[in-house]
Amino acid sequence: MTKESILIVEDEEKILRLLEIELEYEGYEIGKAMDGIDALELYHSRSWDLILLDVMLPGLSGIELLRRIRAKEAITPVILLTAKSSVEDKVSGLDLGANDYITKPFQIEELLARIRAVLRMRPAAPQKVEEDDEWLTAGDLKVNDKSREIIRADKEIELTPKEYDLLLYLLKNKRQVLNRDQILEAVWGYDYFGDTNVVDVYIRYVRKKVDHGFDTPLIHTVRGVGYVLKDAK
Repeated sequence: MTKESILIVEDEEKILRLLEIELEYEGYEIGKAMDGIDALELYHSRSWDLILLDVMLPGLSGIELLRRIRAKEAITPVILLTAKSSVEDKVSGLDLGANDYITKPFQIEELLARIRAVLRMRPAAPQKVEEDDEWLTAGDLKVNDKSREIIRADKEIELTPKEYDLLLYLLKNKRQVLNRDQILEAVWGYDYFGDTNVVDVYIRYVRKKVDHGFDTPLIHTVRGVGYVLKDAK
C-alpha cells in the first residue's frame, strides 16, 4: 500500500524535526522545507496528499504560499500551523482555501487527529478520462499536467520544476504572445525581485530541451515583445 505523503513547511528546526519523527512513525511519507521558496519548489516537484504550513516563514510567507497553491489548484489539503491566535489570521487562511488550522503550541495527538480528519475529507480520485483530455499539445509536443510527463516525437523530456512551470504557462497560452512581465508574474510570482533576465535565461533552458534536435521549433521570440509557443505550420 502506498504511503500518504505530507509536506511539512516549518522554519523552527525543533518543531520540524518533531513533526518529521512523529509523522514518519505514523506511516506517512515526509517532505520538508524551512522557508517559503524551497517549499514552493517542493510543492511543484510532485503531488502531495497534505501540506502542513507554518504561517510565519522566511522568503515567502505561509499565507502567500497558500495563495499561490490555491491559484494553481484546490485539491491538496492544507493545515496551517501558526503561533498567532487572532481571529484575523485564522479567517485570512481559511478564506484563501486552508482546510484547517492549529495554533502553536499544540498537542501532537490533536494534530494527528486533524490530519486524519482532513485526509478523510479529500475528494475521491477522479475517474479516468480519455487520453485527449489528459494532455496539452502543440505539434508533436505533449504535456500531461497530472503526471508531469513531457513527450515530443515519442521522446520523453525531463525539465526542472521551474522549467516545467514555464513550458506549461506557454502551452496553456498557446499562440498568444506573452511579454516578459506576464511570464515573470505567472511563473515566478508578482513579488519576485530578482533579475528580469531570468525569463530569457529559462526560455533558453527550455528551448535547449524542447526544441533543439527536433525538426521544427515551437517556442518563438517576438522581437521587442516577448515569446510565443505555437504549433508548427
